[in-house]
Amino acid sequence: MAELITKIHELRRSQKLSQGELAEVLGIRRETLSHLENGKYNPSLKLAMDIAKYFGKSVEEVFEFVDEE
Repeated sequence: MAELITKIHELRRSQKLSQGELAEVLGIRRETLSHLENGKYNPSLKLAMDIAKYFGKSVEEVFEFVDEE
């Protein structure tokens, strides 16, 4: 099974955004963003694209699937 690794936390912190601020911009709950940052929630394709676009990155630069062995 593959594990989802995200760079949302690092990107958000580099822009000095709180989880609440970024969640509001994206139109999601802060709890959802927290789960995303901790790899406990897989975003929809639209949400993944919205997050990547917000940071000026490609989806692949923000999200990565790593095979667990």
